[in-house]
Amino acid sequence: MSTELPLPAKTARRLKLWDSYRSYQYLAAGEDYRAFELAPALGRVPGAALTWSEDVEARARDFEERHLVISAHDHLSLRPADPGDFAAYRRQGRESIPYEGIAHSGVDLFFDGGPAAVSMIRSHAPWDWDDAVSDLAMRQADLAHQRLVAPVRTLEDADRARAGHQVGVVLTLESASPIGNDVDRLDLLYGLGVRLLGLVYSESNQLGSGLADAGDTGLTLLGRRALRRMNDLGIIVDVSHSGDATALDAVRRSTAPVVITHAGSRALWPTPRMKPDDVIRACAGSGGFIGVEAAPHTTITARHPRHDLDSVMEHIERCIDLVGIDHVAFGPDTNFGDHTAWHRTFAPLFGKDDAHDGKAPELPPHEEVEYVRGCENPAEAVGNMIRWLFDRGYSEADVAKLAGGNVRRVAETVWGR
Repeated sequence: MSTELPLPAKTARRLKLWDSYRSYQYLAAGEDYRAFELAPALGRVPGAALTWSEDVEARARDFEERHLVISAHDHLSLRPADPGDFAAYRRQGRESIPYEGIAHSGVDLFFDGGPAAVSMIRSHAPWDWDDAVSDLAMRQADLAHQRLVAPVRTLEDADRARAGHQVGVVLTLESASPIGNDVDRLDLLYGLGVRLLGLVYSESNQLGSGLADAGDTGLTLLGRRALRRMNDLGIIVDVSHSGDATALDAVRRSTAPVVITHAGSRALWPTPRMKPDDVIRACAGSGGFIGVEAAPHTTITARHPRHDLDSVMEHIERCIDLVGIDHVAFGPDTNFGDHTAWHRTFAPLFGKDDAHDGKAPELPPHEEVEYVRGCENPAEAVGNMIRWLFDRGYSEADVAKLAGGNVRRVAETVWGR
């Protein structure tokens, strides 16, 4: 956002609600928990903010005031300032929520991946059941002590939060791995507020294959049972990290739309982390969408080899061309802190793009970046995507679909009101 303009009305109202609350301040720092020095929620990278023309800025602000703006996937987590603290911080199990950054965003509803797979509180491995439950419950304990952010389990909750100038948050998990072989645990996750769930996170689990594994035979028998239970409960099925055959199998068997909340087009960037055309088409055909992400070193293109807003938007336009504007959304997959360092620290826990047959994919020349300019954190990513679209002449009706309408349609189909 341009520092030369006054704060938008939406932001000004939310800052009044925020009232400077910091995560877990109802406890005694240093006594009840270890206080880490955290990255700033705003301005972590000096000079990285984008500015837009007065006309584009005015149109975007007016749009944000009148529409429910949704991020299909982000991590509302504030990371330590020192990457050397990442593991100890995560093991404490108190992930700070960046309320100041959330208040400054133009987003009304975040689908929050939270601490994601790095739930390493009691276990040394990712996706432990007790750790996942602890993270979900701890987040809600902190949310209960403030006024700005409201947990969302229904679209009525989302509309109520927006009307009250709050920011709604949908709790999600990127993998169903924590349920093990117990389908009834899906009911427990639903009871804890989870309304969107990934089937697999890169490395295969008991439900199906992940994108990091060479072999992929689709959903297992347990995976089929879990999918049915998710449909029955009203949990949105996400295949962002699933293998291609598993994703296609999920679409065939699901009675509800299947989504990709955060990925991009493999036709533009040939890594397993991106999605091939047939998977994108299948999800769109189910009534779902693809949310295009901006996590470092994901949605790069040959035309934009330095990962930034332009490369992200090239993936968005490619997906629009492929499946139509009714099936594309924003899924930035960002956090507050050094995202590149976070990946470097925890990459050994998860599958990598070079896991296929032990060979790294052949990629066009590209640059390593310390951050993705224009999409550095959840406070700016969606807002800059909206402004980019207005700057390129997109209509308000089309921006409204990309910036929330398509996600809302799927949520209404799966959740009801």
